[in-house]
Amino acid sequence: MNPKGPKPAAFDASRYFPLLLTLFALSGCSALIYEIVWYQLLQLVIGSTTVSLATLLATFMGGLCLGSLGLARVKPVAGMHPLRLYGLIELGIGACGILALFGMPLVDYVYTSAVGHGMPAMLLRAVVCALCLLPPTILMGASLPAISRWLETSPRGISWMGLLYGGNTAGAVLGCLLAGFYLLRLTDMTTATFAAVAINVVVGLVSIALAKRTPARAAEAAPARPKTAAAGYWPVYLTIGLSGAAALGAEVIWTRLLGLMLGATVYTFSLILAVFLVGLGVGSALGAIMARSRDAAGARAALGWCQVAALVAIAWTAFMMARSLPYWPINPLLSTKPAYTFQVDVVRVIWAILPATLLWGMSFPLALAGAASAGEDPGRLVGRVYAANTCGAIAGALMFSIVLVPWIGTANCQRVLLVLAAGAALATLVPHIRAHKSLVSAAGLAVAMVAGIYLYSTVEPVPGMLIAYGRRIMISSSRSKLLYSGEGINSSIAITEWDDGAVQFHVSGKVEASTESYDMRLQRMLGHMPALVHRNPEKVLIVGFGAGVTAGTFVVHPEVKRIVICEMEPLIPPTATKYFGRENFDVKDDPRTQIVYDDARHFVLTTPEKFDIITSDPIHPWVKGSATLYSREYFRLVKEHLNPGGVVTQWVPLYESDPETVKSELATFFDVFPNGTVWANELDRGGYDVFLLGQNEPMKIDLDKIEDRLAQPADARVVESLREVGFRSAVDLFSVYAGQAEDLRPWLTGAEINEDGNLRLQYLAGLALNNSQEGGIYEQMLGYRRFPANLFTGSGVRLQTLMAAMQAGSR
Repeated sequence: MNPKGPKPAAFDASRYFPLLLTLFALSGCSALIYEIVWYQLLQLVIGSTTVSLATLLATFMGGLCLGSLGLARVKPVAGMHPLRLYGLIELGIGACGILALFGMPLVDYVYTSAVGHGMPAMLLRAVVCALCLLPPTILMGASLPAISRWLETSPRGISWMGLLYGGNTAGAVLGCLLAGFYLLRLTDMTTATFAAVAINVVVGLVSIALAKRTPARAAEAAPARPKTAAAGYWPVYLTIGLSGAAALGAEVIWTRLLGLMLGATVYTFSLILAVFLVGLGVGSALGAIMARSRDAAGARAALGWCQVAALVAIAWTAFMMARSLPYWPINPLLSTKPAYTFQVDVVRVIWAILPATLLWGMSFPLALAGAASAGEDPGRLVGRVYAANTCGAIAGALMFSIVLVPWIGTANCQRVLLVLAAGAALATLVPHIRAHKSLVSAAGLAVAMVAGIYLYSTVEPVPGMLIAYGRRIMISSSRSKLLYSGEGINSSIAITEWDDGAVQFHVSGKVEASTESYDMRLQRMLGHMPALVHRNPEKVLIVGFGAGVTAGTFVVHPEVKRIVICEMEPLIPPTATKYFGRENFDVKDDPRTQIVYDDARHFVLTTPEKFDIITSDPIHPWVKGSATLYSREYFRLVKEHLNPGGVVTQWVPLYESDPETVKSELATFFDVFPNGTVWANELDRGGYDVFLLGQNEPMKIDLDKIEDRLAQPADARVVESLREVGFRSAVDLFSVYAGQAEDLRPWLTGAEINEDGNLRLQYLAGLALNNSQEGGIYEQMLGYRRFPANLFTGSGVRLQTLMAAMQAGSR
């Protein structure tokens, strides 16, 4: 007879594990929604630079590391159920997510206006933003160790920990696609953030409710493992740390290279991240299954051979990037339907990067099994392994994005990845081979290292023509000769010579400027027109150096006394000057010129200086991050920094676009500059691109005064510069008039206004990437054009000549 009564039935945790897995997957979903929203916020505060990406990755991983390691060191609170603690952590993440949403935009205003511009100011903004993001990411890092304390460090429990990690990653894939293709495309950052907060609240409340129905498994944990066993575990932590460094370094490198091949849209980045996470999630599930059937020694051996396989997979991806993907026999412009384009893009990304990501995903559960001892506190086990992995990830993100890529290039960076994989394999396999004295394993490892040396020697840089033409390499490179290619900290650039002798300037797979007549005409107009409209321009600001032609137009205007150029990529000005010095009048070396290497948006926000002219020729709006220079808030900043009578010009492409995108760009500009006008750059009498011109007050263009001004000897170089691009007089120049805000109002009804809170333009433009509707868009605009009697003044003869020139479409 048992005086204590019948022993209660053992609790069956497997009944609740599917629910736990679902909750942790939802947690991963919310985390990736936050990450994508935060990246968009960082692009507003820091700029669309590598520093933004490095800040996000390093802070995200740093918070995960601190959270996991911090909770691992804290003993379980007496009476606190692990699932209740996990629920409270999720609620805390939601609260911090709201604070970050509204707090980060204040960084520019509060912290950086007094420190100037350039890299120091950019890094200061990055540090302050990182401090804003640390609280929620620390809580995210604490979630896995917290929930793991509900499990045991038995083979089944360790396998479940690996499955939880995989489930969290699977949820992250859902969050990545949900944010990138739906929430931010159709709503805004606030809505996306509150969707993530809602997920956190649901997960937190369900976890707290589940804690009331289940026992606290932590109370049943066995004593911690003996200290004498600890010395044998350091190779596992070193291996998983090196694995994390390689994985995040590879994400930085491969995202940059795949962005060249697929087009650097918001959708491309979401697809790449989703495939990367799918590989980690599936690999983690496979690793969890493997870990369940192995003891600690067997798991360590499997972890080591996993790194050997990763070495081969990295070499595979490097080969695909350099020798295969750029030359796939598929014309990326065959379809204008985004769904078809995305299908081809997904296949190429999977083909290139999935093998390596699977192996990095397998490494985490194998590391758990290799580092575990019976009865060990599962929270501490998971926290230490997770912290080692994320510490490596931080180092990889920062070193590769900010230091190694601009220093040694992406090809040598991929060689560094091979070295990291080899080091990770040796860290685990050498102690294992010594302990077991296995000659077969030693021979296999030696063969693997020799193969690694061979693979190291086979890594090649991506073709220079890929840097030049990107996704169009197969249809454009045959007519071009490469003169230069280089990889900077933010962008890769190239210089080519077309078969007609024209020199082209490329940034990250796109032609940004050239000596072709139509490009030269546009670049010169962006400078000369505002300089002639303004009565006495002395100070000008140019956003983006490009080939320097637009900035160079101000060199020949004798009234101009100060030329400020904002450029984010330090490699561009000296390279462009070497190949376009004649066309840009050596503006870089002009004594009036100051080049500020910073985000133009931040410069305009924080500088006390005002300008007579601000001209902006940014990259296409479909390029991720560029929509910040087309937003209503940016145009308002520009307006505030114009002197009385000041003029602003803004480039708008019609090619690789569609009517909805162009309408959004025009409507947003005219919302701030209601007296704005449109000026066309035609190609073969059809549309090609346009630029917008605005002033704070109603604009008046006196043709007689401008003609008299051009007749002065001091403006002889201005006249020659205009003649070089086909403009023989002021009437010729202003005959490219294509419309004004008031006339275009019916056409712009219902157009999306691009705002900082949604940056809708980059999502609209990203879906129009394959379109060639420039002719139709231009014809639609011209249907609303009327002769602007309110705009031009002058003699009757000149006005009649201008009207005739506009009607004839000649210059």
